[in-house]
Amino acid sequence: MTTVPTVPPADVRAADASPADASPAGASPADASPADARPTGAHPAGTHPAGTHPAGTHPAGTQPTGAHPTAATSTSAAATRHVPGASAHRTAVVWVPDWPVVAAMRAAEVPAQQPAAVHDGRRIVASSAPARSQGVRRGMRLRTAQECCPELELLPVDDARDTRDFEPVAVAVETLVAGLEIARPGLILLPALGASRYHGSEEELARRLVETVAERTGHESQVGIADGILASLLAARTALLLPPGQTAQFLATHPLDALLHAATSPDAVDETRELVHLWTRLGLRTLADLSALAEADVHTRFGERGRWAHRMARGADLRPPARRRLEPDIGVETALDPPVERVDTAAFVARSLAEDLYALVLERSVTCSRLRISAHTESGLALSRTWRTDDGALGGLSAARITDRVRWQLEGWLSATGVRGEGDPEPSPLVRLAITAEGVVAAGAQQGRLWGAASGDELRARRVTERVQGILGGDGVLSATLQGGRSARDQVHLVPWGDTHPAPRALDRPWPGQLPQPAPATVPAEPADVTLLDAQGEPVLVNVRLATSGEPAVLVTASGRHRVTGWAGPWPLAERWWGETAQRRVYVQVVLDDDTALLLACTGGQWTCEALYD
Repeated sequence: MTTVPTVPPADVRAADASPADASPAGASPADASPADARPTGAHPAGTHPAGTHPAGTHPAGTQPTGAHPTAATSTSAAATRHVPGASAHRTAVVWVPDWPVVAAMRAAEVPAQQPAAVHDGRRIVASSAPARSQGVRRGMRLRTAQECCPELELLPVDDARDTRDFEPVAVAVETLVAGLEIARPGLILLPALGASRYHGSEEELARRLVETVAERTGHESQVGIADGILASLLAARTALLLPPGQTAQFLATHPLDALLHAATSPDAVDETRELVHLWTRLGLRTLADLSALAEADVHTRFGERGRWAHRMARGADLRPPARRRLEPDIGVETALDPPVERVDTAAFVARSLAEDLYALVLERSVTCSRLRISAHTESGLALSRTWRTDDGALGGLSAARITDRVRWQLEGWLSATGVRGEGDPEPSPLVRLAITAEGVVAAGAQQGRLWGAASGDELRARRVTERVQGILGGDGVLSATLQGGRSARDQVHLVPWGDTHPAPRALDRPWPGQLPQPAPATVPAEPADVTLLDAQGEPVLVNVRLATSGEPAVLVTASGRHRVTGWAGPWPLAERWWGETAQRRVYVQVVLDDDTALLLACTGGQWTCEALYD
């Protein structure tokens, strides 16, 4: 269990986070392990400045694992007392170090001692402590990281997985604190003033948070409490409880790149990094140097991002942590007696349920992001399928639309002609039907769209799509989603529009021979035959040693001849080599003289165009 030490006012320590290991909120976790963090200005072993650590006690941040937090020199009442006139809010941070790596290793069942790193196809996004000990750092190219650590386990980045797997941690924290804000997977902000009063003290709150997360999820975490978001983020990295009024002194010695920890989006991270580089060239080194400048001057010269950075450096907040309100799922169900085996009869019952569900949604002033349709058959099978609903601002939920979704699904369960998933059982009469609204949020609390509200054209397009789907059935309108596979075509999975049924092949499984990233933007329904020629006009062939007979120079397609200005490959792909249906393909990427980028495949000496890149 990770300890939660408390730092007295006379001994304020700062995390030693290097720029390469900085971890902004909303980006990947830091590569700096808690065990590797060193207090700034640490004193030699066996010596202490006057008024700090008495003999026989552990300095703050250096307690042995499993020890209880060291008592602060200030009393609990002082530790939780609000500071009049302060512009910062007392904030607690729960931090699970290296969360993307932790989530990826758990999903892939990689042993904890195995060096591992998460990558985006080009560079390392986050690395585990064993990998960092061998020199792997965030931002490294994959080849460089593998040179540093040949046994490095490379795992793909998956934001959805990180968010989904972090939810149990958030739920564990919510058993102790009524409201919280997830800054990013791995990092939770929560208001500490009321929570510490309820639990008796900040030390007790921190202890319970660490123990509850460990007991309920098995993850180690660290807790930091301070005045202001930035100070609490930095305090969590060394498990410090900073007494009120010490924020300015605590932040003063931190380097400017500590601001990256408080950035909440990739764009904000990039803007903040550019400002830090600029200020470093101008001679500013620490947060104290920045906070010494006038806020008005910084705002005038560097805009809103500069003003935000200045406020963070001073320890001030723009707002308190946002509290999320969890709404329970809303469900309705009914028994079908006698059992229903006709689609029209089941649809009639579904309409009644849909109207009841919609009335409950309106009564509670909420909306939902998913509909789960569940049924039990006479043979004892439990059936369930989840459909996605649109943003409530687009009119995504209505009794008629709920009825349509249920009817389409019932067609798949009661007949062989409707929407039936690959694993759906044979039709059987239904004895119970239920509809549940999931992902329930207060009306108007949905995440805003990047480009603003939907236009009239978009709403009309959605209505037309729904009407076509109502005429042709659920499988009459399909949308493409990603699934696991080796070729570009294998990675495309078509599902009925609005269906959230998971893809049959997981993305995070190993796929030997998979094409390198980035993936193509357009994959035609059928590959087109092409001819790839060298400079002498001879067809380009690839032998068993993956050597080309000549360098690609001309591509002949149905639209004419095109000059090849660049190419990469070849990449071999041998599937089912042990059977009679064995296939061997070779892929090549080419760039034409009109800047069109194509993915070509060669099978048995015949070239085809498999996909196009943007």
